[in-house]
Amino acid sequence: MTGLLVVGEVVTDVVARYGTPLAPGTDTAASIRVLPGGAGANVACWAAHRGCRDVRLLARAGAADLEWHAKRLRTAGVVPLLVPDDEVPTATVVALVDATAERTFLTDSGAVLRLCPADWSPSMLDGVGHLHLSGYLLFSDTSRAAALSAMGTARSRGVPVSVDPASAGFIADLGVERLLSVLDGVDVLLPNADEARLLTGLPDPADAAAKLSRLVPLTVVTLGGRGALVAEAGEITARLPPHPAEALDSTGAGDAFTGAFLAARLAGADARTAAQEGCRAGAEAVETVGGRP
Repeated sequence: MTGLLVVGEVVTDVVARYGTPLAPGTDTAASIRVLPGGAGANVACWAAHRGCRDVRLLARAGAADLEWHAKRLRTAGVVPLLVPDDEVPTATVVALVDATAERTFLTDSGAVLRLCPADWSPSMLDGVGHLHLSGYLLFSDTSRAAALSAMGTARSRGVPVSVDPASAGFIADLGVERLLSVLDGVDVLLPNADEARLLTGLPDPADAAAKLSRLVPLTVVTLGGRGALVAEAGEITARLPPHPAEALDSTGAGDAFTGAFLAARLAGADARTAAQEGCRAGAEAVETVGGRP
């Protein structure tokens, strides 16, 4: 089975790129675009872009623009399993992208954290060889229960599970120990350097990666413009250099890495080769405005 199921989110991204310091109380010139996004949706689209033929996404979206998001997922080669929410809108993120391509997010979680166990069906895993969970779902009781339901089904079927911790800021709010308790039984962990440091209390990303891989057997830490680290069973097994890129917008670069990494693993690649593919996709992503290919 080579299918990939992502349980995560769709988000409406408002990407504002500006080249001069923000001017409080007045105008700052910017290039602004409204684009489909969301970590889970971005991962699914990048996996499809990198050759995964059966990619599915389970997420909640506001009823008003659900079809807008579904159409863009289908165009990207992803099967949308979107649950309509009649009470709250689709999540919205304002991404402020400065002249160095670094981004700062203003997040309205909207329907994302309302994904619930009733939205999950074990049949969604039929034909699936890997389950990926967006960490954003772990930050509310309701969506965490949905994610754990999916994880439980995957474990019972022997389907590997990966998790992207998603947000250092939200991890700090939830509590490190509480998040780590959810990771028991996960096969692949894909944090960035800040998340790895926060989850371990260790300042060196390599030390953090090695420590996390004692909990999650395969841990891959992305380092932004410095490449990535692969750790397995407590040891660093690969250090991947970055691919050169002319960065416009770093939004979704980690999602691109994850999508390409998972596509490569499903195609039979070892962890090092899959991480190399992830670095290539991350470089491609930063040269594109928005979080998708």
